[in-house]
Amino acid sequence: MVKSASMLPSHEKTRDQEEEIILLGAHFSIAGGLHKALLATQEYGCTALQIFTKNASTWRERGLSSQEIDQFQAVKKESGIRSVCVHAAYLINLASPDQGKYEKSIKALEHELIRSSQLGIPHVIMHPGAHMGMGEDKGLQRIAEGINKVFDRVPETTCRVLLETTAGQGSNLGYTFEHLAAVAAMVEDDKRIGFCFDTCHVFAAGYDLRGEVAYGQTMKAFDDTLGLKRLHVIHLNDAKKGLGSRRDRHEHIGEGHIGLEAFRFIMNDSRLKAIPKILETPKQKDPVDCDRLNLERLRGLVHHRAHSSFVAIS
Repeated sequence: MVKSASMLPSHEKTRDQEEEIILLGAHFSIAGGLHKALLATQEYGCTALQIFTKNASTWRERGLSSQEIDQFQAVKKESGIRSVCVHAAYLINLASPDQGKYEKSIKALEHELIRSSQLGIPHVIMHPGAHMGMGEDKGLQRIAEGINKVFDRVPETTCRVLLETTAGQGSNLGYTFEHLAAVAAMVEDDKRIGFCFDTCHVFAAGYDLRGEVAYGQTMKAFDDTLGLKRLHVIHLNDAKKGLGSRRDRHEHIGEGHIGLEAFRFIMNDSRLKAIPKILETPKQKDPVDCDRLNLERLRGLVHHRAHSSFVAIS
């Protein structure tokens, strides 16, 4: 079997192939070990990857053994993966008015930064938090205070925290670029903070991506408010709900309200070329491998190549 350029180890790539590399991947499971997600990227020909480092649905923390760390590093080197990022547990809410949950959230983020640093992963993505009736201004301040506490407690960690754009569902903060800018401005060590742009979330929050003009306006707003130089990861998800719905519902690429053309803009925007792009679309293996199909759709948009087989995912 002849390997595609995206599956070749980095030392086997030609100069032309190096220039064509797209940092594209998906969120893969760590069931059976952290390194299993890296092995999955080889199967899908990915150059980027997002993982959890623990069970994301529990507060229970875990430490990493030296064997786990060594195995992860060895498989990563062998796989040729260019970019790995971590998504923090969804339970974390640094805007929570409940002091017990707030402290749990701080502790959980501390552990996440420690694990990610041990694995050599540079970016930890987190949802800013939900104010739960406390009010947006107080919630944003509480998020920043929580991040400052975490950075003070684990100064030796090497990864950057990326605040993710949100849809604004319920009392979730981060649905405007100004929200994220306000938090970042209150973080004392601003070199350790950055941003993650989620296409479904920004669209649901009211930022249009459809059409060249709308796309340009949204990206300009992001750049003016937050700075594209501080954008380190992009989540590629279509949206089940309409513009401004404030509903966080991901859809397969090209099958939602955002539509395929917006993803063509993103995949061909030279300003975004070096930024890892990660799928978080619904998972399905049979009868259609959705990750594979969504990745193929995105690759097919690069350099305006036409899609010859647009298959609907049921």
